[in-house]
Amino acid sequence: MMYSGKQIVHPGVRARDLPALMELYELNYIQLRQLIPDVELVADQAVSCVEGGLDLHLSVRDRARYTTTLHLSYSFDEGATLAPDILVRLYHDAQAAEVLSRGKGRGGSGSGFDRFRHDYPIEARWRVNRFLHKWLGFCLRHGHGFSPAREQFEEAVELVEISRIASLES
Repeated sequence: MMYSGKQIVHPGVRARDLPALMELYELNYIQLRQLIPDVELVADQAVSCVEGGLDLHLSVRDRARYTTTLHLSYSFDEGATLAPDILVRLYHDAQAAEVLSRGKGRGGSGSGFDRFRHDYPIEARWRVNRFLHKWLGFCLRHGHGFSPAREQFEEAVELVEISRIASLES
């Protein structure tokens, strides 16, 4: 039996071909918008902290009318090592998100992925965008998120609690 390279991602969709890649771009966009609901309002540098997990770092590299380019990573060794070190572009008009580059990972092993320097086959683009899809799902399940409104709410709750404690002490 010959291997055809066709796998089922979702019912009726074959993996590792152009339609599946486009669907993956759309799914990644949806997850990124869940992670960052207000892309237009998020700070250029932000960190999402969850109890018992690594801090997720977000850096907005470019903002344009129809696109936003983001860098997402965990920071190891007090910022010296970034992993998975992913640069992703959101296409707001098409509601799609594509991995532009991926670093070599922790320890510098493995090969990087850089759409600026190479034109990769669909298989390679599918693989790196599938990784992003799984990683975003992991981040969302563990409670990561970047929302200026949520941060403002948390700051307001903290101020109320501090003033309440101060009024009880006096």
